Amino acid sequence: MTSELRIDRRTVLSSMLALGAGASFGTAEAQSGRSALNLAMVAEPPTLDIQSTPADLVCIIMQHVYEPLYTFDAKASLVPMLAESMPKISADGKSYAITLRKGVKLHSGRDLNADDVVASLKRWMEVSPRGKSVAAQVADIAAKGGLTVEINLKSAYAPLLSQLAMASGMAAIMAKESLAQPLREFVGTGPYKFQERKPDQYVLLTRFDGYSARTEAASGYGGKRVAVVDELRFVPVPNANTRVEGALAGQFHYADLLPIEALGRLEKAAGKVVPIMTPSFGFPYLVFNTKEGSMAQAPVRKAVQTAIGEGEMLAAGFGDTRFFIVEGNHFPKGTPFYSDAGTAAYNERDPKKAKTQAEQAGYKGEPVRILTSRQYDFHYNMALIMAEQLKRAGFKAELNVVEWATLLQRRADPKLWDIYITHSGLFPEPMLSPPQLGDGAPGWWNSPAKTAALAALNQEPNPTKRGPLWAKVQQVVYDEVPYIQVGKFASLSARAPALQNYTPFTYPFFWNTSLKS
Repeated sequence: MTSELRIDRRTVLSSMLALGAGASFGTAEAQSGRSALNLAMVAEPPTLDIQSTPADLVCIIMQHVYEPLYTFDAKASLVPMLAESMPKISADGKSYAITLRKGVKLHSGRDLNADDVVASLKRWMEVSPRGKSVAAQVADIAAKGGLTVEINLKSAYAPLLSQLAMASGMAAIMAKESLAQPLREFVGTGPYKFQERKPDQYVLLTRFDGYSARTEAASGYGGKRVAVVDELRFVPVPNANTRVEGALAGQFHYADLLPIEALGRLEKAAGKVVPIMTPSFGFPYLVFNTKEGSMAQAPVRKAVQTAIGEGEMLAAGFGDTRFFIVEGNHFPKGTPFYSDAGTAAYNERDPKKAKTQAEQAGYKGEPVRILTSRQYDFHYNMALIMAEQLKRAGFKAELNVVEWATLLQRRADPKLWDIYITHSGLFPEPMLSPPQLGDGAPGWWNSPAKTAALAALNQEPNPTKRGPLWAKVQQVVYDEVPYIQVGKFASLSARAPALQNYTPFTYPFFWNTSLKS
């Protein structure tokens, strides 16, 4: 056992009981005769409004309650969900006619209609960072009868359906009467409905007996969804080691995002727990404040890019080489958007050159405030290494370690930080992530080169032509350094042997899963 995993059993037990994840769950289940999954998550969700935030945790929970018009199957292909079929698109690519499935029930009991969809999408375009970027492309959206929605664009916008399908910051379809700001009722169409939230204890979802499933075979997020178990209990367990111990003790049916160093213990506990490795899970990245502070000027950000060694950061974050890939291309080789444009600037780790660049850019020793959290161990460990790399290059690096909820708040204020560390899933469409490619996301990147490169990419309807156009966007990212993609990583989680039919995906889901008695 490593020193990081050597924790007191009494501490573990008391933490679990305080979180509401103790034996009372199992007792209640036995008394009620209802099946339930206890799911250990990395934190308390900052909100349950899936439209308003790209936070992974909110997506993981509320994707069981809400559904989009379209989604991605196991091959990352777009498939309909609430839509009956793929849309009818006009020859100029500016008009989308979407027909809804008949007989889809909202959790309130009435049928879903086009007015719900229009109201939901309009709200999404007002409150979601991703929705706001789509709103800039939309001329109007309107119901055309009870089950048809028409979206008219100002000009052709190739990523539209991918944007509507993305789970994080979802274009979730809600009952129009439930819409409010902030959202107080959670009325969707998903296989589970919202039941109860007890802060710092759990979010409870229960099976929706009126759910209208698709008939296609389950594939990724697409196809048939079935609520097999009666209840899903998402339990916040911020301490990663506590999640490990809970998984080993059989406390949880699933434990999300475990530290890599726990893999050996999980493997040795065969029969008690099943480790899950999700390859090509996503990428960590550094976001720069391009609006105010020491990183506002691109030449200074270029110097930071030269100073850091992404390989060293990934090694610190993940340790085991099975869990990371050191590469500067945003998309993996063999995918339509692979490009090595700009990657000569990746993983330089040249403090002497960086110091010269910083001096020539006018850097005069201003603090470089690095905002991070211990919520994700790899964020913090990478931040430690990056701070030292910057110090070697003559930067005055300051590490600000805060709670994850505090980080989410602070990053919205350009006066409070210069660089923050986060991560994203790896998705098949460039405009899905990171949000800095859109408008208004923390970092506030905006430039003529960005606007021109993205316009060319997004207005090109031919998929085979979009790959080379992404290469030009990637080059602009390396030239202007609004963010740095550190590399690729896999994730580690664990499930109980009793949890059946679980399929590893970026955002774990628990429809179609069952409990072996």
